[in-house]
Amino acid sequence: MIDTAIPEGGLAAQSILRPEPARVDGIRSTASAAILDLSMADGSPLRHCAGQFVQVSVFGYGEVPISVCSSPVRSEAFQICVRPVGRVSKAISELETGDWVGIRGPYGQGFPVSRMHGKDLLLLAGGIGLAPLRSLMEQARHERDRFHRLILIYGARNPGLLLFRDDLEAWSRDAGVELMVTVDEADEHWRGRVGVITGPLREMDLDASSTVAAVVGPPVMYRFAAMEMFAKGMRAENIYFSLERHFKCGIGKCGHCQLNDLYVCRHGPVFVLTDLLQRTEAIEAWSPEKDRK
Repeated sequence: MIDTAIPEGGLAAQSILRPEPARVDGIRSTASAAILDLSMADGSPLRHCAGQFVQVSVFGYGEVPISVCSSPVRSEAFQICVRPVGRVSKAISELETGDWVGIRGPYGQGFPVSRMHGKDLLLLAGGIGLAPLRSLMEQARHERDRFHRLILIYGARNPGLLLFRDDLEAWSRDAGVELMVTVDEADEHWRGRVGVITGPLREMDLDASSTVAAVVGPPVMYRFAAMEMFAKGMRAENIYFSLERHFKCGIGKCGHCQLNDLYVCRHGPVFVLTDLLQRTEAIEAWSPEKDRK
């Protein structure tokens, strides 16, 4: 049952709408994204959960929502990954060490990690969707004895768009992680798998009764990922999707991300699939019941 109540106004609402300063401690740029190390000016930890987001502002440019991509167990600083596709995101990607940004949050509902304990954890990441799932992956590795299998299937359009290459290398060497990376289009240097992300999923042997999945990627990926997981016998209540919407306020006030009776910024962005199948405009998700109609 989703709580659809909207937060009350007043001083509390005013304080969470005010950005707090954060320092850029480091920035690493790739061909497709920039990864920023940030720390709050007052030294306080962010205290985020895997799957939550922050509103990042640059003076003179504006504000955008960005997922936190670092582990929740890392308290001294946090990381965000931004792809420079708009005015604000480009300004963020051009920042330098020592610059400052404004931070609001963290906001939203993250992945219910405690409900995933004692299960096989399947992570499906498409493109920039690896950023929030990196946070969940690092937490799961930190709490490795609380999970059974730890599986990550990651897909990108081409090798040049692969994110977190150092992490991918580290995860590939970790005996406790099952990692599969695929690209839609290979180049002359690529020696890995070629094809869409559902290929490795289709070939994988899963115990549907003990597997819980976290899926983040482009909306078109969700339908086909759901089809494959249902075909393997997984149930919708064990599948979590993270939705991308145009967040503005981050607290369910402005209505930019409204989805019928829900505000994605507040009641999500992580939703259990059973709730999304009742709201067909959320994603183009397939379920066995739909084919029977």
